Amino acid sequence: MTSIVRPTLVLFTALTVLAGAVYPLAVTGAAQALFPEKARGSLVVRDGKTVGSALIGQAFADPGHFWGRPSATAPMAYNAQASSGSNQGPLNPALADAVKARVAALRAADPGNVAPVPVDLVTASASGLDPHISPAAAAYQAERVARARRLPPQTVRRLVERHTERPVMGWFGEARVNVLALNLSLEAAK
Repeated sequence: MTSIVRPTLVLFTALTVLAGAVYPLAVTGAAQALFPEKARGSLVVRDGKTVGSALIGQAFADPGHFWGRPSATAPMAYNAQASSGSNQGPLNPALADAVKARVAALRAADPGNVAPVPVDLVTASASGLDPHISPAAAAYQAERVARARRLPPQTVRRLVERHTERPVMGWFGEARVNVLALNLSLEAAK
């Protein structure tokens, strides 16, 4: 019996140290050395103050800011500790009601805008934390933001264009706009 127990305990201890300490420390060290900004959460700092992360959406509600995708996290929007989608299918009445309410809120915020509402402004992403919107969603909001900030619409459209990230190598992924980066550039445009 002891001939089995001793090697088992030694192997268990060795694997625990290797997998529970050595490997995580090595991966963390490599990430810190190779990708320091990303390893620290891609935090966005302005005037010495952390204002958010480039990887997690934020709730902007006033008409002078671009709004991101709705968040399905609970108990509050963009809760990184509760990342998840709503898991509601297209035939779910709760999803249909939520989309109708979001469309109505967008129309109420900008009554003169009769353009079709981009889908990413009324549906949550799979994680509920998406920090990006499509260029179409940004363009849909540009007039409202320009009016609320008393900026020329072409200034706001140029900011959207400047913050549009293209697909990697021209075809990996979709064009997207980081809402936090765009709103921060609006603040600087005052």
